[in-house]
Amino acid sequence: MTTEDNDAAAKLTRLTDNLSRIEALSARLVQAIASRKPHDAALDGPSQEVYMKAASAYLAGMMQNPAKIVESQVSYWSKTLKYYVEAQQAMLKGEPPPAAPAPKDRRFANPIWDTNPAFNYLKQQYLLNAELVQNALGDMDSLESDDRKRVEFFTRQIVDMLSPTNFLGTNPDALEKAVATDGESLVQGLENLVRDIEMNNGNPGVTLADPQAFTVGVNIATTPGSVVFRNHLFELIQYTPVTATTYKTPLLIFPPWINKFYVMDMKPTNSLIRWIVEQGFTLFVVSWVNPDGSYADTTMDDYIREGFLTAMAETRRATGEDKINCVGYCIAGTTLGLTLAHLKKAGDPTVNCATFFTTLTDFSDSGEVGVFLANDFVDGIERQSKSDGILSKAFMSRTFSFLRSNDLIYQPAIKSYMMGEPPPAFDLLFWNGDGTNLPAKMAMEYLRGLCQDDGFAQGTFKVFGNPVRLSDVSVPLCAIACETDHIAHWKGSFNGIKHMGSKDKTFILSQSGHIAGIINPPSKGKYGHYTNDAPMATPEEWLEGATFNAGSWWPRWGAWLAKRSGPQVPAREPGSGPLPVLCPAPGTYVTAVPAT
Repeated sequence: MTTEDNDAAAKLTRLTDNLSRIEALSARLVQAIASRKPHDAALDGPSQEVYMKAASAYLAGMMQNPAKIVESQVSYWSKTLKYYVEAQQAMLKGEPPPAAPAPKDRRFANPIWDTNPAFNYLKQQYLLNAELVQNALGDMDSLESDDRKRVEFFTRQIVDMLSPTNFLGTNPDALEKAVATDGESLVQGLENLVRDIEMNNGNPGVTLADPQAFTVGVNIATTPGSVVFRNHLFELIQYTPVTATTYKTPLLIFPPWINKFYVMDMKPTNSLIRWIVEQGFTLFVVSWVNPDGSYADTTMDDYIREGFLTAMAETRRATGEDKINCVGYCIAGTTLGLTLAHLKKAGDPTVNCATFFTTLTDFSDSGEVGVFLANDFVDGIERQSKSDGILSKAFMSRTFSFLRSNDLIYQPAIKSYMMGEPPPAFDLLFWNGDGTNLPAKMAMEYLRGLCQDDGFAQGTFKVFGNPVRLSDVSVPLCAIACETDHIAHWKGSFNGIKHMGSKDKTFILSQSGHIAGIINPPSKGKYGHYTNDAPMATPEEWLEGATFNAGSWWPRWGAWLAKRSGPQVPAREPGSGPLPVLCPAPGTYVTAVPAT
């Protein structure tokens, strides 16, 4: 046999082996999908009313201005025909198609999209279709503002889903790799798909990061410290000082209980927790429990009483101080605001100053996430939560992923399922996949009372039976919002801070998004921030008059906090006060798996 014959035989053997593996994997896939637990259908998409409103608005536009619709369609037809003719001519001549103006799009980075007439036609036609849909949405003048936002968002989801890159037959990267590997990449991709379906109990959900690459407390969340208090809602971690003296007033951080706290303590090079300790602050951090169905009746009042107020009291007890400084991140910032308003009404001066990271307290404009806050979704969440006792982390993760679907759904799925690549060893994506559940009752109080009813801004949300409002927050405060935040958009954060009653306010706008804008160490020199000492008028006016500062906002905040943290005192070791050491940081709650 010749070398060519041997190579062909080897290829045939690999192909046969791959086909048999596909058969076995397909059986596993069917079995995994069959084990899927039923859930409320409202969690899978908006109600039909959204699409009916869009269709009605489009028909109304046709009736009111038919010439505009015809003009749009004629333009679409002519461009479609032009691309088709150019593709035909290029194929006949064996030449690349003429260059066409198109926005930069990472989905079409492969050169074949520009050099191959067939793929170029697919790309141009897809972008043209997307443009037509976008123009049609822009012409729907009869839609109300909230309806328009929802129609635009869910239409964009459909358009993004139908990108040719999301299908094997029209994804050149996946096809090239399949040929180069004799189909091995497709088999490995199917294995990845089956693994994810099995891991998610029959539900889709691409694994974003290598689950074996990180171990909490081993190569992430490694800043030395100790758990010094524990109840059924949280563990309180006191971090070990690295300076001989620290500021007198301790700092207590409340992370969001929608995620794990160690986003602030990934690697030593980007750990906000480690940096704070290095600046000479006595630092305490709350690590929330990951609730199961037994927490179903836990309320927002419970989180305030047995979470926030208890953590504040134990921090004071550990240090012997009458006052503390606090930080609230995202939903914990919202709840910190509620707690501060309650303390003001109670005449309790426990908190000396407060910092809010990417926090919404005024939900009159809830930003992109608002498309999921209409009753069709929230009613479904309520039904499902009552059944499960929790708002599952799986539903929340999927919702937030769709806010950035190309980055968090389609591109990872392409790499994993079409190209057979293993998930990357990326600490931030590992953390993103390590979510937590929310107690059913608390979740609905938050969604109904704060998000839908805007109860904090309207003064109708009650803490321990008494209504509180933004103007009740009067302590000195610093707020950091993020320019491209898709969860707590910066203008909404600005509006909430503006209406708080504090006379001493500092607002900082960081570049980047909800996580990268906060976890932005000075050593990286990556993202800058905006500041403006003028009175807070509107977000637009504030930004127009703001000064851009290169580099991280951490040092600026550190200086602000230092001025409000008292003199230096001998550093406090965990366990040196009345609170004993229970276990080393990062504690037990951060790694515990709730019962299902």
